Amino acid sequence: MNVLFSPANLGPLTLRNHLVMAPMTRSRAAGNVPNELMVEYYEQRSTAGLIITEGTSPSPNGLGYPRIPGVFSCAQTEGWKAVTGAVHRKGSKIFLQLMHCGRIAHRLNMPEGARIIAPSAVAASGEMYTDNEGMQSYPVPGEMSEEDIRATIEEYAQASRSAFIVGFDGVELHGANGYLIEQFIRPNTNLRTDGYGGTIENRARFMLEVVEAVAGAIGRERVGIRLSPFGVFNDMPLYDAMEEEYAYLAQELNKTGLAYIHLVDHSSMGAPVVPDSIKETFRREFKGTLILSGGYDAEQAESDLAAGKCDLIAVGRPFLANPDLVERWKTGAPLNEPDMSTAYSPGPKGYIDYPTLEG
Repeated sequence: MNVLFSPANLGPLTLRNHLVMAPMTRSRAAGNVPNELMVEYYEQRSTAGLIITEGTSPSPNGLGYPRIPGVFSCAQTEGWKAVTGAVHRKGSKIFLQLMHCGRIAHRLNMPEGARIIAPSAVAASGEMYTDNEGMQSYPVPGEMSEEDIRATIEEYAQASRSAFIVGFDGVELHGANGYLIEQFIRPNTNLRTDGYGGTIENRARFMLEVVEAVAGAIGRERVGIRLSPFGVFNDMPLYDAMEEEYAYLAQELNKTGLAYIHLVDHSSMGAPVVPDSIKETFRREFKGTLILSGGYDAEQAESDLAAGKCDLIAVGRPFLANPDLVERWKTGAPLNEPDMSTAYSPGPKGYIDYPTLEG
């Protein structure tokens, strides 16, 4: 029997298979509120053992891109409740990914009164799309005070409580891809001289305090975190001490008793290769579930699971274009190719209209 399609355990949860739908921003949440389109999208893909939702903001300050969802208002939590209900009826489990964008934001994508905040007042290079005025340069964020840090940690905890109340099986903290948690970790975006900056022990402090707050809110066995060692997305350059520092993160996260670590490898999309040595370090140091993602097909997924390199395999774009990916991989059927021109556009096209084998 293939390991990939056999049941798996994740903390207290039993998953129908070892395949995870990776989090993917899809920008369909008009007004930052989950809607019926999103219910259908997730329901269609509910043959995955675990679905991890698109990045969802714990607060108005965490919104960065156009039309990404939040989980800080009654309308948002009601919208998510419909999603979790649909996914559970189909037999899958679902975690909410909490993504605070930090400096990767623009005021035109945020509600009135929201602030663009980050560890330090360092703007990201490049531009961001806005619905109203097209591409805009990233602004210089406001440096977070210690009061801001405490408030933001509590926002993560409250968002996790809200997620649990509306039926999510757990939450994944987005500590990858250049967003707020990684902005604290990386030395190019964290220039602080207080207890949250300088050494890796200090730069990791915000991440670990968020983990503890969320674990205290919903139970550590229902919390995971996504990390991107050697990732360069959103102006996060490589640096000499990276492998050593991420090894430290693996050790410290192991002490927290988290359900899982989800490691991102975007080398198949042109990012730097994540060395096997860092994946092996996380496998050795972290005793919880290890999820690997990045460029997997069915053959490679089965091979890495069988070799014990990880416990679960996450895939993104194949699920984007193939709602019935599990059946296609099982039978060797051809895959639909994703239309990336509609990846972030509003509406159903390129979202819920990909054909299935059944037509």
